[in-house]
Amino acid sequence: MKRPIRPGVSSGLPRPTVVLRGFELFRTYLDLAAQAALVGALRGVIRAAPLFSPMTPYGKPMRVRMTSAGRYGWYSDRSGYRYVPRHPGGSPWPPIPPEVLSVWHSVTGLERAPDCCLVNFYDADARMGMHQDRDEADFGFPVVSISLGDDGLFRIGNTTRGGSTQSIWLQSGDVMVMGGAARLAYHGVDRIRPGSSALLPRGGRINLTLRVVD
Repeated sequence: MKRPIRPGVSSGLPRPTVVLRGFELFRTYLDLAAQAALVGALRGVIRAAPLFSPMTPYGKPMRVRMTSAGRYGWYSDRSGYRYVPRHPGGSPWPPIPPEVLSVWHSVTGLERAPDCCLVNFYDADARMGMHQDRDEADFGFPVVSISLGDDGLFRIGNTTRGGSTQSIWLQSGDVMVMGGAARLAYHGVDRIRPGSSALLPRGGRINLTLRVVD
C-alpha cells in the first residue's frame, strides 16, 4: 500500500537537511561504517552482474558505467530506454542488498520495496546529462538516490526542458528523495570532484537509485 510521500514529523520519518525544488536531501545520512557496508554489499552485486556501458538510442555509449539489482535492471540501446529482467550477459539481476533496502524504507516510510536498484559508477571524467526518470509505471512512488565516494555536482531543472537550474554538491553518504512535484523534474550530474572521498580505493563515485517499476 502506498503512503503519502514525506507526510511530516508525525510519521516518524527523518527531516531533510535541504529541500531544493522539491528534492529532499539528507546530508551525510549514512555514516562511514554504513557507507563501507554498502560498498561491500555492492561488490557482490557487481560480481554477479558486471558493470557495462549502455548504448544510447542515438548510437553513442554512455559515459557512466552501470549495473542493477532487483527484479529489473535499467537498460538502453538503439531500441530506447527500458527495464529488462536480465543483465546483458544473460543472467538474472542479483537481489537488492538488505543494506540498500533499509535506506529506502527508512527515508520513505513505504512498505512497498523497490523493484530496481540502478548502480551508476562515475569515474573522474564521467557525467550524466539532464534527464527525467519516467520509464516507471507509477510516478506516485519516489526515486531514492544514495551517493557514495567522490562528490558529484547535481543539477536540478524543471519538469520541462529548459529554464533556470540549480546545482548542489552531493557528498558520500548523502541520500536524496525525489518525490511529489519533483518526481518528474529534469536532473543530471555535471562533474565529479576527484579525490574528495577516500571511500573507494581507486576513487570515483557510485550512485544508487531505487525505483518502483511496475
